[in-house]
Amino acid sequence: MNLADAIRTIPDYPKPGIQFRDITTLLADARAFRRAVDELVQPFAGRKIDKVAGIEARGFILGGAVAHQLSAGFLPVRKRGKLPAETLRQTYALEYGADEVEIHVDAVKPGETVLVVDDLIATGGTAEAAITLLRRANADIVGAAFVIDLPDLGGAQRIAAMGVPVHSLITFEGR
Repeated sequence: MNLADAIRTIPDYPKPGIQFRDITTLLADARAFRRAVDELVQPFAGRKIDKVAGIEARGFILGGAVAHQLSAGFLPVRKRGKLPAETLRQTYALEYGADEVEIHVDAVKPGETVLVVDDLIATGGTAEAAITLLRRANADIVGAAFVIDLPDLGGAQRIAAMGVPVHSLITFEGR
């Protein structure tokens, strides 16, 4: 089974020139979903991982499954204003403007090992913000795992430059 075949491409979404890689079709295919989770887990199996941090929103789906497989806890990295208790916040740049991600202040204990998971790495801004935020909470980031890498946008290199090993399952050229 080729996992790339389970991913739908939607041309010109959300704007002209963008090839949107839609993983909802992969998630709906039981065999593809299971294989993707297994392959995300594989490089980290047998390592001590205390928490899996899933980036909103598809990272929640994948991260929860990965956390289960690794017998780790799950912590959501959410957009600003979505978490009910006291939070830590990190701002990051968007193409036009800025956004923020948050975690609860008690989501991770100092020194806990954390794996960051999301569906796709493009420019790397959101993943970089999540890693910076988790490091501010004194987490030890052991890696970042993604189903899809868009290498032309440089996100994986950006995360690797932070000293975080990057694992992705599928590479799509272009935007």
